[in-house]
Amino acid sequence: MGGRHSEVTVSMSPTSASKREVWSWINGWNIGAVIISAIVILPIATVIFIGLTPNDDIWSHLASTVLPLYIATTLQLMIGVGLGTLVIGVGTAWLVSMCRFPGKRIFEWALLLPLAVPAYVIAYVYTDILEFAGPIQSLLRETFGWTSKKAYWFPEIRSLGGAISMMTLVLYPYVYLLSRAAFMEQSVCVLEASRVLGRSPLRSFFSVALPLARPAIVIGISLVLMETLNDFGTVDFFAVSTFTLGIYDVWLNMNNVAGAAQLATALLAFVMFLVLVERFARHKQRFHNMTAKYTDLPRYELQGSKRYLATICCAFPVVFGFIIPAGVLTGFAVLHFESAANADVFRFAGNSVILSGLAAIFAVAIGTFMAYAVRLGRGRLLGALVRFASMGYAVPGSVLAVGVLVSLGALDNGIDGFMRKNIGISTGLLFSGTIVAVTFGYLVRFLALAFGTVEASLGKITPSMDGAARSLGHNPLSTLRRIHLPLIRGSVLAAAILVFVDSMKELPMTVILRPFNFQTLATYVHQFASDEQLGEASFAALAIVCFGILPVIILSFAITRSRPGFPIEVKVP
Repeated sequence: MGGRHSEVTVSMSPTSASKREVWSWINGWNIGAVIISAIVILPIATVIFIGLTPNDDIWSHLASTVLPLYIATTLQLMIGVGLGTLVIGVGTAWLVSMCRFPGKRIFEWALLLPLAVPAYVIAYVYTDILEFAGPIQSLLRETFGWTSKKAYWFPEIRSLGGAISMMTLVLYPYVYLLSRAAFMEQSVCVLEASRVLGRSPLRSFFSVALPLARPAIVIGISLVLMETLNDFGTVDFFAVSTFTLGIYDVWLNMNNVAGAAQLATALLAFVMFLVLVERFARHKQRFHNMTAKYTDLPRYELQGSKRYLATICCAFPVVFGFIIPAGVLTGFAVLHFESAANADVFRFAGNSVILSGLAAIFAVAIGTFMAYAVRLGRGRLLGALVRFASMGYAVPGSVLAVGVLVSLGALDNGIDGFMRKNIGISTGLLFSGTIVAVTFGYLVRFLALAFGTVEASLGKITPSMDGAARSLGHNPLSTLRRIHLPLIRGSVLAAAILVFVDSMKELPMTVILRPFNFQTLATYVHQFASDEQLGEASFAALAIVCFGILPVIILSFAITRSRPGFPIEVKVP
């Protein structure tokens, strides 16, 4: 009997243990993270569902007419922008990290300034400068006596090449940002070993530094390509037929939601392919420093003409990506101050600040909640679900807009039908067609920024702190509030700033989701610049640029201080 009793006890233990594991998993943090993830995933799931179950067969019509053009143009745009940002971003990052030349300290932060300029703003500026009636071509005709367009050749700015150039000028900072951070973290020993073996600084760059920085560079290129897919203002202004423009055209001009959802599903599949490629590129690649030697990086003193060539190479993207656009906008704002700085602009700026502020608050709060839930749960399933929900940044705004509007529209119809049937009143549109839809769209798209930043910061806090807080009688919420939040407040603030600035610049989602007669700075600038009235929109465009400068400066200083062993000044009384 004793033996049998012992067997029963042992056989029941796994079941009891599994039940305890299940009940321990069911808590407010895990359940809340699952519910939030489901809500955030809903727009993407809606797009896929509508795209795979259309009511009419418009896909065959799209496939035989415009789809090949959308695919070809989008691929060309991505290849051009990817190559351009790769060359500029990696080249300038290496120069400012490893070389000494005139202006190096200025270029360390100045090379990030184009990140503050939306692609559609720079497109409006250079079109005004380079078009037939612009100052450049007018000066050429006056100088050489040309009387018509046929008398000379000049590159067409409103073209695929023009779109590639404009996007490259403002998107290369993504590659520069991550490449420079990777170069700053590299060990001196590896670089010194390369030099001892007789390799020049240039050969060391290609054979040692570049392979070590490859994962960061791949991530930067992936971000650039995702931003390229998301762009609407530039391709719309230049009449370049991409997937994003096609979704907008099929939905709003052809009034076909199913067709737009099918295009959005195809684009979403392409984005997922990009994400998988990026993941595969880093598959099982790990680079570890086997030394604690984190002295100053070797600064190669460039000599002769190389010094000035490096200065020119670094100055080129800053001048053309920020100084010229900002200068032109400032000039237009001064000339057209009375009409550009009107009451409407300030009202639209208020709309932008309110929407972006709400998005930043909700994104940071939810991102912190989800990151802490993953830290507490440490389960693969929860972690995978939360990370899938936070990948909205990889999805173009036009795709998310389709899912947000359709899902919120279905919710509005359900509430309205219930109220009509049971109470006899119509509630109308409570969510879709309001700022709730825009804010929700921003949240879904930019939650990844907040979640990723907070999760990375929480990961630097040793788990022993959680155990110590528990031993002192603090529950998880109290531990988060009293211990973790004070330690990660810098990252939380950085996440809020990033979400706020990106929301200020967001155009495709705002154009589709905004309420009737509701304008933001982005939609206002797009409306006037599309009508060739850049002067009227100059003040609003300059405001968007100014909002983006602060985080750029913060990011630059954060990278400079990111290297282990960075000297910290201590004042001794």
